[in-house]
Amino acid sequence: MDTPSVPMPEEPREQDVLLRLSTIRDQLLLLKQDRTKYIRSQDVIRLYDQTVEQVGALNEVRKGHAHSENRVDKVLESCFQLLSLFFMTIGRNNEAPAAYALTSTIKRLLDHLCEADLYSAKDLDSMTKTLERLEGIVHKSSTRHSPYLTELLANRVDLCKSRIVQLRHKLDRLDESLQVVHEKLISIIRSLSLANTKSKFSASEVEKLRAQVREIDEKRVDGKFLTPDGNEAAGSDEVSETLRRCLVWSDIVLERKGEIPEAFRPKYEVLIGIRNELDKLSITPAWSLRETDLYDFQRQLDRIDESRVDGNWLDDDGKPAELYVQRTLLYLIRRSYGYIYHLMLASEPVSEALLPIYNQLQTLKRCLLEVKSQGGVSEVRDLYPYSMKLTSLDNMRVDGKFMVGNDIPEGQGSVTELLAECFELNYELRIAAEEQGDRSETSTPITTPTLAPTSGPVDA
Repeated sequence: MDTPSVPMPEEPREQDVLLRLSTIRDQLLLLKQDRTKYIRSQDVIRLYDQTVEQVGALNEVRKGHAHSENRVDKVLESCFQLLSLFFMTIGRNNEAPAAYALTSTIKRLLDHLCEADLYSAKDLDSMTKTLERLEGIVHKSSTRHSPYLTELLANRVDLCKSRIVQLRHKLDRLDESLQVVHEKLISIIRSLSLANTKSKFSASEVEKLRAQVREIDEKRVDGKFLTPDGNEAAGSDEVSETLRRCLVWSDIVLERKGEIPEAFRPKYEVLIGIRNELDKLSITPAWSLRETDLYDFQRQLDRIDESRVDGNWLDDDGKPAELYVQRTLLYLIRRSYGYIYHLMLASEPVSEALLPIYNQLQTLKRCLLEVKSQGGVSEVRDLYPYSMKLTSLDNMRVDGKFMVGNDIPEGQGSVTELLAECFELNYELRIAAEEQGDRSETSTPITTPTLAPTSGPVDA
């Protein structure tokens, strides 16, 4: 987050704040890197309180004085970004500090959507719902957390919401019949960019995507999209421009075949590595992700993104990257920010100390629901493995709490509720199996055995 271009503070008291904030940030980084033990709530809250204390000192120094952004602001931003991810890690997702990292990521995504001018209603719908939830969290936390932080978050949420209104206004101008076409074109252009960045380039895959664009193009009449009654559809020119960009991009991708010039190869390799690593994490986030790990990805992405000059990257000779390189790198950055956003959303309000238990219960619940959807079990004994596992997890509680050493980690309510749901599902399946067994017994006819004759011919 820190760059040499950001000036040091001139005010001596601000320099003292910078020194203390730098120490806090270093402690947060050390805590993040320690994988030998679980992160404890008390360690995070202690560093959070120290950060808030320095915010108060900084505000006191700057009271009544105009100031420009300097190194203090950057280090403070790093502290809050780390603390936000720590709050997610310890399961306090529904408190204001946890919202900081999400608002940062949403703002970054919205900036890129505005820049690219390629987005669909689905992109905006997800972020709108998230911002509404964060707005509620910030409002409820206003009396429990630093006024500086809650005011900052409230302003960020408002800024993001106003940006979404602007973006949605463009989509609202499209005729209803064109909205589906527009969304399809956005999906195709992203699929083209994905095919362009695969380790093994597939021309046939790009050709198929290009053919889909051609099919859409053939539906136009004299270059215009028409409504069912034959009039020009509202937004025809905008969607036609998106279609043109799809065709141009498919031509460029087919021509270049994923080859990046040597001058920009290092940046490309870094971004490919980040994208692939985040993709792996997105498959099994509950089992392999510690939310604080996202900080390193964000830091690398921010640095590469912010190294652009007038929206583009320069090579060693100061020449801007050609269109193909620029679009390829921007796609990888945006895709990676998107992964980070969804990984944050997938974060459970449970401390990482309880995640092994929580994840096992999640798996058990899915298995029991699957058994139920398939018609249940024929015999009660088929449920024994589930019952034994549930009982073993339940027996881990001490006075109704799941303990880790002497600590009571966050998320007790979520784990206990999930455990109760599993027991309830298991009970329903057992009752159904018992009733089925009773019906089978009562419906079986009682027959009298027939004695074989003592003499006579024997059937062959």
